[in-house]
Amino acid sequence: MNTLFQPPPEVMAFLFLKKFVYLEGLAVLALLRVIVGGGIARWPALVALIFSLAGIATTFAPALGWTNSPVYASAAQIMAVKGGMAALLVASTAFLTSSFTPNARWRVLDAAHILLLAALVGLWWWTS
Repeated sequence: MNTLFQPPPEVMAFLFLKKFVYLEGLAVLALLRVIVGGGIARWPALVALIFSLAGIATTFAPALGWTNSPVYASAAQIMAVKGGMAALLVASTAFLTSSFTPNARWRVLDAAHILLLAALVGLWWWTS
């Protein structure tokens, strides 16, 4: 029985992926690229890792009691731009940049990133 207050499963999947899976998965992929990547491929991955960790910290700051600082207020405003998608796509673009650099080893990381990005953008399109 569907009610007015029960969202469709696609909306729930999108919100869960956006809030609790995407940045964490991107952080793991970026950390692996920083560790095993060669040469210049590490730098964009490091930027993606920093953005991902900042986003994760902002997401879980209320649960950890970190909401009193002005840094949190600024970070929360940045994370809210365009419904939260802008920050995710900026971090993803940084990681995508590392895949186009020479000596970006372990191309399976790029494939996993593309699948994660496709799931996010696909659910975003489906729910809008």
